[in-house]
Amino acid sequence: MQGVNSTIWNFFFLEGFSRYPRSEIVLFVFSLVVYLITLLGNSTLILITILDSHLRTPMYLFLGNLSLVDICYTSASIPALLLNLLSSQKTITFSGCAVQMYLSLAMGSTECVLLAVMAYDRYVAICKPLRYPIIMNRRVCVQMATVSWVTGCLTALLETSFALQVPLCGNRIDHFACEILAVLKLACASSLLMDTIMLVISVLLLPIPMLLICISYVFILSTVLRISSAEGRNKAFSTCGAHLTVVVLYYGAALSMYLKPSSSNSQEIDKIISLLYGVLTPMLNPMIYSLRNKEVKNAVKKLLGKIPLHQTQEHL
Repeated sequence: MQGVNSTIWNFFFLEGFSRYPRSEIVLFVFSLVVYLITLLGNSTLILITILDSHLRTPMYLFLGNLSLVDICYTSASIPALLLNLLSSQKTITFSGCAVQMYLSLAMGSTECVLLAVMAYDRYVAICKPLRYPIIMNRRVCVQMATVSWVTGCLTALLETSFALQVPLCGNRIDHFACEILAVLKLACASSLLMDTIMLVISVLLLPIPMLLICISYVFILSTVLRISSAEGRNKAFSTCGAHLTVVVLYYGAALSMYLKPSSSNSQEIDKIISLLYGVLTPMLNPMIYSLRNKEVKNAVKKLLGKIPLHQTQEHL
């Protein structure tokens, strides 16, 4: 057993969806389309938050950060998935696996914290509107966004560094990416330290932020219901509704993935859940915010209106 434990794998096989070869082309087209839409939608949101002076507010600062997280998150796994769906040898190097695992964990953890920060922003905006410019000033917003990124990156570094030190008795990962839970299933023996680290970080980044979001929205709902103006209530529900939709989509899938008993679902179900929160959610985020937000739609129209004008001036 000691000889097996000391084995160091230079590469891994990614099973992906190879059990269903006929569906791989369909999955390739689906993943490619979703990835391109994700890049386009989130890049557009980042661009308009930078260019449009009306969107230089705390909410759009956090929204721009969320879009950047989504771009990095999907780029960590989807390009590799697309290559593997077309390749007969579905392999990834040890270093590539480490980078993919780290980026996925870092971006996922950052998004968890960032969604909680955005809920606090909405709480201050609706429940303490007169003090909002003071409480959520530019410096505080930048600090909160920075804390989100640092927290996500540091927790991911801790998880990845310990996960890669766990002795593995195989190099065939039953997943389409180097997802940490799938990699740890190859462990020769269970590690109490690794299990404890995973549990503590999962609790810190999933139920606790979710609880803070719920508390924020209890106060928000209480305040909104006391607003006499129907227009004011609709505006508050619109901005909060978009954020809540994203929270339910992301946290619902993540909680079912990381805080469920390991034997409750098959690995195939885990792959589908991973696709849900790792592919569909980043694509839907900009759609949810833009479709429910007049300011974002107006900014996009302005941006689209400037493009042909700029091109025409260049030709002249």
